[in-house]
Amino acid sequence: MRLYSGPLSLFSRKVEIALYEKGVEFERVEVAFTQTEGYRPKRPEVLAANPKGQVPVLVDGDLTIFDSTVILEYLEDAYPEPPLYPAEPKEKARCRLIELDADEILFADVRRLLYRTEPPLADAEHQKARQEEGQRGEKGILGHYRRLAEQLGGRNYFCGAFTAADIGIFTTVHYAVRTNGPRLDGFPALADWYRRVGQRPSVARVVAEIAEADGRLSWPLSA
Repeated sequence: MRLYSGPLSLFSRKVEIALYEKGVEFERVEVAFTQTEGYRPKRPEVLAANPKGQVPVLVDGDLTIFDSTVILEYLEDAYPEPPLYPAEPKEKARCRLIELDADEILFADVRRLLYRTEPPLADAEHQKARQEEGQRGEKGILGHYRRLAEQLGGRNYFCGAFTAADIGIFTTVHYAVRTNGPRLDGFPALADWYRRVGQRPSVARVVAEIAEADGRLSWPLSA
C-alpha cells in the first residue's frame, strides 16, 4: 500500500492516523511542499489519480482513491479491525456527520488562519484584509468549540469509542491551535478530550511529525 501525503496536509494526516490505528503497513510518499508555491508543481502521479491534484491519494494494489473521507471508509471496509466507525447504522451515520463537520464546517474557519504560515504580503491593504479574515475565523472557531463541547458532553470520545469522528475533529482543531488560533481553555471537557486523543500513539506520532515539518518552514508561524 502506498500513500501520497504532504508534510503539512491536514487531510493526509487524518489518513495516516487511521492507518496507524489499524496497523496497516504502508509506504508514505511525501509530496514536496513550500510556503510560497504550496504543492506546485503538481506531482504527476497525484494529478493522474486525482483531478484536483491534491493529496492524500491511496494506492492499494490495483485500486487508487483520493479524498480523506473516501479513504477512511475504504480502510474500514477492507481492514475492519479495529473498527473506526460504530456498527449500528444510525450511530455510524452520526459518526460520519461529525467527521463531515470537521472537514466542511470547522475547517472553513480554520482555513482563514492558514495565511499565518506564509510570508506577509507586500501589499499592506491585502495583508490587513487577510488578518481581518483571520479574526473572523477565530470568532467562528470559538463558536464551533462551543457547539462541539455540547456534542461531546461527558463522553470520552464523540461516538463513545474512538472513531473516525475523533480523528477528523482532532486534526482540524490541532491545525487551529497550530496556527495560533483559539485554544480550548474555556471548554474543559473538550480540552480533556483533545489531550486524551493526543496521547494515542498513532496521533502523537503524527503530531510530532507535523511539528518537525513546521520546524523546516522558511517562515515562522505568526499570529
